[in-house]
Amino acid sequence: MKKTLIKNARIVSDMKVVNGDIYIEGDTIVEIADSISAKSGETTIIDVEGNYVLPGVIDDQVHFREPGLTHKGSIATESAAAVAGGITSYMEMPNTSPQTTTIEEWERKMEIAATDSFANYAFMFGGTNDNLEEILKIDTSRVPALKLFLGSSTGNMLVDDQQVLEKIFSNVKLRIALHCEDEETIKKNTQTAIDTYGEDIPFDQHPVIRDVEACYKSSSMAVKLAKKTGARIHVFHLSTGKETDLFENKTPLKDKQITSEVCIHHLWFSDQDYALKGSRIKWNPAVKSVEDREQLWKALLDDRIDVIATDHAPHTLEEKNNKYLNTPSGGPLVQHALTAMLQFVHDERISIEKVVQKMCHNPAIMFDISKRGFIREGYKADLVIVDTNNPWTVTKDNILAKCGWSPFEGVTFKSRITHTMVNGQVVYHNFKVSQNKAAQPLTFDR
Repeated sequence: MKKTLIKNARIVSDMKVVNGDIYIEGDTIVEIADSISAKSGETTIIDVEGNYVLPGVIDDQVHFREPGLTHKGSIATESAAAVAGGITSYMEMPNTSPQTTTIEEWERKMEIAATDSFANYAFMFGGTNDNLEEILKIDTSRVPALKLFLGSSTGNMLVDDQQVLEKIFSNVKLRIALHCEDEETIKKNTQTAIDTYGEDIPFDQHPVIRDVEACYKSSSMAVKLAKKTGARIHVFHLSTGKETDLFENKTPLKDKQITSEVCIHHLWFSDQDYALKGSRIKWNPAVKSVEDREQLWKALLDDRIDVIATDHAPHTLEEKNNKYLNTPSGGPLVQHALTAMLQFVHDERISIEKVVQKMCHNPAIMFDISKRGFIREGYKADLVIVDTNNPWTVTKDNILAKCGWSPFEGVTFKSRITHTMVNGQVVYHNFKVSQNKAAQPLTFDR
């Protein structure tokens, strides 16, 4: 059994930072103490020299594009980028080709990940207007959540039948993850833009087309329906300040019926960035105003927003270089999400403990993930070692996502991820991903 001793760490977990050592046997943290000596037998010692050790990030929303869309990315390529970004576990979305809306297709993804994934993996099951019978077959100990698109996006799995939606909310005990945008509002706004600009719609019209009301109309409906039916819902990628008022911070997270998430791009960019970034910051829902961004930050810090995720959704540059109506929404983010949030720690916008809470602890609590998300004895050794005084610049040469570009190109981050450990194995070290995969399927204590 492999044994590893991490020495001289600043351990970030459970909303505190403590100095100490971490001893790992196999895939499990066995001991955490002020000082630990190497045990008998062969032990690998990693002296982190006072750097931070964080729990591995759990990203509850990624699009790794396999099967069917592997020219954009695959489970292998995107999970490699993920571990380079300190993400040790991910939940992948069902809008692939074919869609993950049957048990057979869900099992197919699990089989691919078992051989190809560098990070621990789970796959959300997709809901449609006509697959409730299949949804009710889900093994809740293996599936993190049911995903519903209440607004169309890549893959077009739109659930727009209100009776079906209420039936799903009433019958599914699993947490239901939601993409909330009102389709009719988007269609009306799109037609207005076409009438105004023809085929040459500027990208800064994206938050006008997919506007605040499109988001709020859908998310407020979902919250109202969840309260009516008792469904447990998780609203993905909030992008507006108005929506934050739908959520509360009085209930402990483990008991919350209605939860929410914000993504890196909605915390970093604003509509002022379309002039420079154009299609590279075209996401659904859209990056909106500076005021919206500030209100998202306020809700994140006061715990109305529970989770920070990426919505990593790679497309090729060829696809992104089309005119507005033919340009897909989404971009690669897993490699740079944690370092982006640590940049905000440097700027004293958020504490490192809060970053860990939102990116590691809370996804584990919300989705009932077994033995991950914290640095605790008896938990899996998913760990990230971070040097917060080791600047590096994002360039095409160090991007690992298959699409080969990033909205962060040219940004110099002050923090560098030096090591990522998955189940006790170092799978990433200083810009190099190890080919020794150690990933395991996530399991859920339900």
